[in-house]
Amino acid sequence: MQPSSSGTDSQKQQGRWTVLLSRLCQNSDMAQVLKTKLVQYMGSHPFLTLTVMLFGAMAALPAGLFLVFALVTTGISAVGFVFFEVSLLFVAGLTLLCILCGLAFFSVTVSLILIAFQVSISNVLKYSPQLIKSVNVQEKETGSKTQD
Repeated sequence: MQPSSSGTDSQKQQGRWTVLLSRLCQNSDMAQVLKTKLVQYMGSHPFLTLTVMLFGAMAALPAGLFLVFALVTTGISAVGFVFFEVSLLFVAGLTLLCILCGLAFFSVTVSLILIAFQVSISNVLKYSPQLIKSVNVQEKETGSKTQD
């Protein structure tokens, strides 16, 4: 039973291929391609067609490997560039943070010094009328003693 069923299976498969090829040949685009001189020449020279097909299949592997290598290399270089860029941004961010912290410390220090000067000067000026009066009184006393 099996030999007869395998024979019928191959005949069914061949029938399917025939139907598929006839549909492709009836397609207007495919019919135009099949009418070209190159396809007709290849159809009349099966050894040359086999050679071209084998060359195409054998050349596809190295070309595909090269394309995969190029894509992987491009991807790795892009990722490497991103890591390099991130490291540069990290260093620049740390530098900016250090500079800003230094500026903040400098600003606080200068502000404290200026506030201390302001408080000192305001206290001096607050008591300066009394100092001026005491200086004037001392001058008058020393001036009157020198005139005597």
